[in-house]
Amino acid sequence: MIVRILGEGQLEVPESAADELNELDRELETAVEHGDEAAFGPALAALLAKVRAVGSPAKPDDLRPSELIVPHDDATMADVRRLLTDEGLIPG
Repeated sequence: MIVRILGEGQLEVPESAADELNELDRELETAVEHGDEAAFGPALAALLAKVRAVGSPAKPDDLRPSELIVPHDDATMADVRRLLTDEGLIPG
């Protein structure tokens, strides 16, 4: 799947990482829902670290749309709240 980190670009992430990404997404969503700034930063950092660790840069000529969009490192809780859907950032 193609994942876009806002402000960085797209990464090809294997489907096998979906369960772990969903768990990290739930932690981030919970922090946002509860307005928990102390949990928000580490949850966002963990999600981004996992995407970067398992992903590889998408080829420049790959024109497929991003299946998932995640915020950048400096995103605020309000930024993330705007990106959240009923299923979090990562559906599933």
